[in-house]
Amino acid sequence: MGPHDLRPLLKKVMRQTNVCTAAMRRGSMLEESAKKCYAQQQQSQHKDLIVTKCGLIVMDGRPYIGASPDVLARIGSCPARGEVLPESSSSMAIPRLPTPPPQSEVNTPVAESWCYTQVKVIKFSYMWTINNFSFCREEMGEVLKSSTFSAGANDKLKWCLRVNPKGLDEESKDYLSLYLLLVSCNKSEVRAKFKFSILNAKREETKAMESQRAYRFVQGKDWGFKKFIRRDFLLDEANGLLPDDKLTLYCEVSVVADSVNISGQNNAIQFKVPECRLSDDFGHLFESQKFSDVILSVNGREFYAHKAILAARSPVFAAMFEHEMEEKKQNRVEITDMDHEVLREMLRFIYTGRAPNLDKMADDLLAAADKYALERLKVMCEEALCSNLSVETAAEVLILADMHSADQLKAHAIDFINT
Repeated sequence: MGPHDLRPLLKKVMRQTNVCTAAMRRGSMLEESAKKCYAQQQQSQHKDLIVTKCGLIVMDGRPYIGASPDVLARIGSCPARGEVLPESSSSMAIPRLPTPPPQSEVNTPVAESWCYTQVKVIKFSYMWTINNFSFCREEMGEVLKSSTFSAGANDKLKWCLRVNPKGLDEESKDYLSLYLLLVSCNKSEVRAKFKFSILNAKREETKAMESQRAYRFVQGKDWGFKKFIRRDFLLDEANGLLPDDKLTLYCEVSVVADSVNISGQNNAIQFKVPECRLSDDFGHLFESQKFSDVILSVNGREFYAHKAILAARSPVFAAMFEHEMEEKKQNRVEITDMDHEVLREMLRFIYTGRAPNLDKMADDLLAAADKYALERLKVMCEEALCSNLSVETAAEVLILADMHSADQLKAHAIDFINT
């Protein structure tokens, strides 16, 4: 049975999801008393804030949009097209919050006033799969075009990808040409960076090419690579770039939105404040087990923790320790529905806000995050599972998302199955 044969089955599973998960929910992971306590606490709990697709790009008081402003642009024979020379990738400086510039060395001059410019960058991605690519017999210069896409439902900027399977002109006839086109916009111009790559049979990014600066787009204007990849290399089965004769192109776009200036005055005396190490310090506290006052036991493995930290991070733990429950009396929490590695990763997140092994156990960690009302960890798991959606896993992920009220993941799984 091929991937296409599975889609009707997935849609059938999707229709039956509510029935299946209703039965699963009858075996609740929380004790009935903990449920009641948690419901009473719910009104006073605050959710963690999740922020994505934007960041501050500032280094030493200057905004950085990319690198190498002197990188040359190569213009193709068609004046409506922009051709970009491939360069090595560069990184962007993304600080957390604006603060006055530090006095790092004795001889460094200190200005009486300062200004930071926050440049907002909206990042999004798009995947385009072309089935039966080897049958594309377009002549040189002819085009395949994707559907339009944008950063979100309310975004006025509409983009699409354009491919010349046999090149744009005589010079590139042995190559596949690939461009990003601004279809429509509500501004006179837009500046954006982009990165193209091909997903191989293992769904890994290969043959990536990236613009090294933010190019100016106007409506109907495209920028890209006339010589993105040689056709003979692409069509060679040994290279694994056309599994089942499917070409999958992956595009990442970074659009420069707007900028805001923040200015201030330096104090007469400059103090060098040490970096905040709260997350690391709490991580060491968890690993060292010092001053612990509660034991979490799972499958014979014991983890020593601190009630105050667990209660501060999880409203479910707070309910356990605030009311006269067995966990409070015995200073011990017995967990029977979780692997010890999953519990360790959840505790590491509670103490540090990080989950370095999330990708390896996203499904189990999602269940744990839902059980203990760790909203930020829950969304992080949703994001990891969504990024690895496939025809083989879509039904299982949909059921998991519905069972744990992971609404964003559920919506993506449904969209994937219906595509």
